[in-house]
Amino acid sequence: MAIPLLLLLSVLLCLPHESTSFAVPNIRLPLPRSETTGEAQTVVSVTDYGASGDGINYDTEPIQAAIDDCSSSGGGRVRFPEGSYLTGTIFLKSGVVLDVEEGATILGAAEEDRYPSDRLRWYAVVAENATDVGITGRGQINGQSSAFVEEFDPRKNIMRSWNQTGKCLGDECRPWLVGFIDSKNIRIWDISLRDCAYWCLHLVRSEKTVIHDVWIKGDFDTPNNDGIDIEDSNNTYITRCHIDTGDDGICPKSASGPVVNLTATNSIIRSKSSAIKFGSGTVYNFENFRFDNITIFDSHRGIGFQLRDGGNISNVVFSNIKISTRYYHPSWWGRAEPIYMTSCRREENSGAGSISDVQFINITSSSENGLFLSGTEDGLLQNIKLTNANFTFKRWTNFQDGWVDYRPGCRGLVRHRTAGMILEHISGMEMENVRMRWSPLDLKGWNNPIDFTPSTVNKITFKNFQSDIY
Repeated sequence: MAIPLLLLLSVLLCLPHESTSFAVPNIRLPLPRSETTGEAQTVVSVTDYGASGDGINYDTEPIQAAIDDCSSSGGGRVRFPEGSYLTGTIFLKSGVVLDVEEGATILGAAEEDRYPSDRLRWYAVVAENATDVGITGRGQINGQSSAFVEEFDPRKNIMRSWNQTGKCLGDECRPWLVGFIDSKNIRIWDISLRDCAYWCLHLVRSEKTVIHDVWIKGDFDTPNNDGIDIEDSNNTYITRCHIDTGDDGICPKSASGPVVNLTATNSIIRSKSSAIKFGSGTVYNFENFRFDNITIFDSHRGIGFQLRDGGNISNVVFSNIKISTRYYHPSWWGRAEPIYMTSCRREENSGAGSISDVQFINITSSSENGLFLSGTEDGLLQNIKLTNANFTFKRWTNFQDGWVDYRPGCRGLVRHRTAGMILEHISGMEMENVRMRWSPLDLKGWNNPIDFTPSTVNKITFKNFQSDIY
């Protein structure tokens, strides 16, 4: 059913939903002087262990020796003075904070033989089963992403994949930059993560993580260089971060367990994929998420939900979000949607899940395409609420419109007329104080503000919904 361009409709529907806020996890890490005893903590420099910092010779062994000694002495800080420290995988141990000072760079290796034989341990820096660990110092950790580019292409780089040995399959066989696996009490702050060959910061089955004042900068043409991936990890707090990457910015996903209690605030994100994305790995449930005061700019997709493997997503709040989305080359997932919510099976035997109790409050966007909200018969979108939202639609690139994007899996790219909002398989949606505005120069191709099939969309409420030309 197509709803006429000028619309003001009100229907009664109550969608109860309680907003949830989360406290910042209490993370206490080693300081130069103990908070409790006043005694000096262990502080060592990697140069005292023989690290050259010349960016040519590998410093893996002296760096690891400094970390091991610091941890065995009860914990403390490992200093990286100004210099460039070329290294294979280094393992962060309990009680240790890496202090990468301003002017210092930890430079991840671009050769496969510098990493462990186990592909799941391909990181420049990784903590495994560690407690009370951190990274700081105003320096940077660099993944040398350009060394992994087979062919530079402004549409999308073609990347080199370490899949010849059979340790890893597919075209994404490249090392992560920084990882925390099965770890607890983690703090990453005042650090720059740059030129990631694959995901930049990866949390795996970890608890109580605080990430603040972190700058993440990846090549905007490189695929799979996600900013922060929160996988099977709980009680995560992200604030005052600037993320600028080719692929997803903040990306919770589940493979072996649920993901609960994630808060992200006061941050800026740019992405050629989704600035914020749930999935597409969604085997287990996602609960209790809050995103507040985030600016998304120059991105292919603003807020994305890709539920593909079962699992359920519930109790999510987005508030005070500013979004600007545009078209990029269609080899990237996304069609310039400010908000994108999809639930469908990745494959025929994949599980079915639902997305429910999601609030969007105080949302402002300027985009080249409309919202796309699509469930399935056995994976409905339920109790979705938009309050105080302003969507401005106009075109400024030359990419073709008129497509909806179900990728990955599902139906792929499908031709569909452009609309301010496309709705499929929804039970319960409330729009209050929602305004759509259209550029008078870009009306061609925009058939209607809202497009839905009545047999699949039920319990919809409009309260002060406006659609007009600006």
